Amino acid sequence: MAVLALLTIALFAGAAFSAPQSSRIVGGTETSIDKFPSIVAVENYGVLTGVWSQSCAANILTTRYVLSAAHCFRGVFYSPNYRRIRAGSSYRNYGGVVVNVEVEFNHPSYGLNGADGDISVIRLSTPLEYSPVVQQAAIVPQGFKIPDNLPVVHAGWGRIESGGAVSPVLLETTIFTINNELCAARYQTLDPPSVVTENMICAGILDVGGKDACQGDSGGPLYYTNILVGVVSWGHGCANETFPGVSTAVSSYTDWIAASVS
Repeated sequence: MAVLALLTIALFAGAAFSAPQSSRIVGGTETSIDKFPSIVAVENYGVLTGVWSQSCAANILTTRYVLSAAHCFRGVFYSPNYRRIRAGSSYRNYGGVVVNVEVEFNHPSYGLNGADGDISVIRLSTPLEYSPVVQQAAIVPQGFKIPDNLPVVHAGWGRIESGGAVSPVLLETTIFTINNELCAARYQTLDPPSVVTENMICAGILDVGGKDACQGDSGGPLYYTNILVGVVSWGHGCANETFPGVSTAVSSYTDWIAASVS
């Protein structure tokens, strides 16, 4: 019950406020874990290299569970033994506390319709300890639809340009929500077309580009003020002026998240 109570506090905070796949931060500025204490790095063990390296991000739900993208927790060589998280550090591959992944719960709809349902609740092998730099995320309530043209924030350690170098320190960037139907229509012009559903949030600087999440930011946060409204999912390149970045809309899955951690 303690776990549920903690999540309920986060849900209440969200309710009170609201009166190819992989991503990084492009066009960002250096920030600190003190500002975003609910983000954690997800590290992947390279089966061929024998090296651990940050590959995705996640968001703290409780001391035992984090929220990320489903595509970060599947693949040819995937095993929970090959994933761990790093909490409480501004740096990509050192500092903070490292905790192994016990098991992932990918949403059952993932893989049935493009990137729809690209969300995962991950149970850690041992609990985190809260501190000023390790904190629970406040998540948006079920069914909340974020309006268009609102400023939202990405944070992460991903690439600073598509296919480019990763950032050694945490970055943040502010972009704007984009009308879902407009976003979907643009992605339908690709060959083959990509599917944008109502369970996704598009965000960027439309017809300008230059700011976005990128490879390595997947699973990380999309914040509306301090509320977690999205989980970085996919896009066409990074910071593209025509095709905005796409995040999974947390509000489509809040009830499932609550059930998963109970």
